[in-house]
Amino acid sequence: MKIGILKELQKGEKRVSLSPFITKKLVTNGFEVYIEKNAGATSLYKDSDYEASGAKITSRENIFDVAQVLIKINPFDTKDIELIQKNHVLISELYHQSNPAIIKAISEKGASAFSMDAMPRISRAQDMDILSSQNNLAGYKAVILGANEMTKIFPLMMTAAGTITPSKVLIYGVGVAGLQAIATAKRLGAVVEATDIRSETKEQAESLGAKFISVENSNEETEGGYAKEASESYVERQKEAVNKSLFQSDLVITTANIPGRKAPTLITESQVMQMKNGAIIIDLAAAQGGNCEVSKLNETVILNGVKVIGTTIAPESVSTNASELYAKNIYNFIMHLTKDLNFKWDLEEEITEKTLIVKDGIQRKK
Repeated sequence: MKIGILKELQKGEKRVSLSPFITKKLVTNGFEVYIEKNAGATSLYKDSDYEASGAKITSRENIFDVAQVLIKINPFDTKDIELIQKNHVLISELYHQSNPAIIKAISEKGASAFSMDAMPRISRAQDMDILSSQNNLAGYKAVILGANEMTKIFPLMMTAAGTITPSKVLIYGVGVAGLQAIATAKRLGAVVEATDIRSETKEQAESLGAKFISVENSNEETEGGYAKEASESYVERQKEAVNKSLFQSDLVITTANIPGRKAPTLITESQVMQMKNGAIIIDLAAAQGGNCEVSKLNETVILNGVKVIGTTIAPESVSTNASELYAKNIYNFIMHLTKDLNFKWDLEEEITEKTLIVKDGIQRKK
């Protein structure tokens, strides 16, 4: 089986889907690996590192010609799809429910496609779960980014000139990214509050030292291990419960994503207008439309003195660590899907069933 690793071309992206270490493991298991030239450069992986691991360095066009399996991190775009052939098996994040045009285009090519962001939240899939591996780093970096943008320090500090009060941090979403953000902000000395539609996350947030802002809900917490889309009634109740903390916060981090769908709007423009002058919002869901109504991906919007930074759940600024973890997820996924260097196509098995979006040009019902 020939595996092709494509360079990520999305603006701001510095990761690569395979590291030299995992490349060597795949080659040892009998796979042929082709790496696009300079694909790992921004993750500090040289082409010579891949060659030493047994991979072949080649052009993007040649990878489409020689490889059966094409692997990326970000969704395949229209230029990629022009080069896709009927025998190709695509593996990447596809966000299939919010990218119907791309899925249709893949189907029309007669190819097959797996979506890494559709991985089920079950124990057997933990070592393949890119949302967990990447979000953990994203939560950490969101706090560091916020600290760099703020004009205040996080901890309580007593000096001869007077006492500096600690900064207040509010985190929306107590998943993997949110929990790491809580832990990092607490280590830096901030007063941390958090909220989540899933009431079962209260104990987790409090165990890390955050005050949990509870919002009454009625059976609208989880769907397959993920937070699901909230009702309008819940959104209004959340605003009422969180507004006081939001308006007093120095740093707000939003992490709420719903797999395959647009991110829920948690902070409206009207709420931003009532926040503290100089407050920072780090919107980690900007790639999926954003949790803040005014955020824009890879842009900083300043409104009424509030700085809204639209970024992505993908931690590009720690691309070396992020690429290594993503590569391990990919390795485990490929080993799960194949036997004797061929795909098993076990369509009844849960991991395969959930992640296989298109099979031989036919879009599978989800």
